[in-house]
Amino acid sequence: MTDDALTADQISAVKAAVADLMPGIRADLEALTRIPSVSLDAFDQAHVDASAEATAELLRAEGLDVEIVREGGRPAVIGHIDGPEGAPTVMLYAHHDVQPPGAEELWDSKPFEPTERDGRLYGRGAADDKAGIMAHLAALRAHRGNLPVGVTLFVEGEEEIGSESLPTILERHGEKLRADAIVLADSTNWAIGEPALTTTLRGLIRVVVTVTTLDHGVHSGMFGGAVPDAMMPLVRLLASLHDDNGDVAIEGLTSGVASDLDYDEARLREESGLLDGVEVIGTGSLLTRIWNKPTATVIGLDAPSVATSSNTLVPSASAKVSIRLAPDEDPMEAYAAVQRHLEKHTPWGAKVEVRLDDQGRGFAAEASGPVYDQARAAFTDAWGVEPVDIGVGGSIPFIAAFAERFPDAAILVTGVEDPDARAHGANESLHLGEFQRVCEAEALLLARLGAMPR
Repeated sequence: MTDDALTADQISAVKAAVADLMPGIRADLEALTRIPSVSLDAFDQAHVDASAEATAELLRAEGLDVEIVREGGRPAVIGHIDGPEGAPTVMLYAHHDVQPPGAEELWDSKPFEPTERDGRLYGRGAADDKAGIMAHLAALRAHRGNLPVGVTLFVEGEEEIGSESLPTILERHGEKLRADAIVLADSTNWAIGEPALTTTLRGLIRVVVTVTTLDHGVHSGMFGGAVPDAMMPLVRLLASLHDDNGDVAIEGLTSGVASDLDYDEARLREESGLLDGVEVIGTGSLLTRIWNKPTATVIGLDAPSVATSSNTLVPSASAKVSIRLAPDEDPMEAYAAVQRHLEKHTPWGAKVEVRLDDQGRGFAAEASGPVYDQARAAFTDAWGVEPVDIGVGGSIPFIAAFAERFPDAAILVTGVEDPDARAHGANESLHLGEFQRVCEAEALLLARLGAMPR
């Protein structure tokens, strides 16, 4: 893999330092998790401000020069500390905002009261991504007083709502963030005991499709059978997005091929919660389907509810469709393809409007070179097994923004999650044993990068 940059004694010393730090790291993680820093507009943004300030205080305690920046959005925290002369600089990314908790009755414990059960710490943000913040701090604390590299911490405050102000932050503060290597701790590992580097992520577009057939609602008994209501063509239109196998049927979208890793249907069913008897859809390997091929998912409908509906032909109805794209697909070209498909397949001359709601590029890393070599070695040091390269079917558009702004930096997408972390869902949790290995790996990565020849 690589010539060892660290001796066995040095590796053991770093791991022992991290082990000693873990009680304090966990206490600080629990304190952050108690702050309900949901960045959606419908929630109290004072909590996001409090989360940014709490994060800033943690960084200041490690001797970093810290500022809280706003560029039209939620507060981000930037901290920096110099390393030895001539040492590389590493930028460590995480985000302090979280998803809404959803219905509290779906949780087995209060979402903003971190609770341990069976070796996992439950709470909204305990994994995504306040554990990422604390993994970075664990790496710093493990080298307190003898930091082997320069470090810049960038903790964003609006990742969960699309990082809208990130381009402005990169434009106005980019020189503060410039680094030789960037570690983005916002992904997952392959399995408990099996670390991973994420080397591909899908892109995405979201569109709102509105179908209109009438200028007002009318009696369904008087006109039904001759006059189409808006739901009829909308449902047929949404059905046209997939073929009989369940593959996306939008002409012009591209696909890729996933890594050849062992992943069977039983594991897919267990991790996803797919009900017995419900068939798996699509063609190609399972990993290709969930990492490298496009998907189209209806995530919202604007139409009369069952409880309040009347016997009326609905004049207009809308759907929001989330479309994941192959990692190298251009989002705007994909949007044009989706527009063409929907306009072509709208039945009965119904009026259709397709509005772009959001878009983001995917990511495909050239996962080679000395920084990647040292990262893989650090993961092997921590877990005792070599990491695998994985894709992730989700989208993290800000990574493409970093790659564009810092083209010469090696970008490492790591994570604190595992397949049962349930990020964004009820009972989100962090596997505490794996979290310690994540912290060890990052501390060892800093040591290895600092020991590289200069």
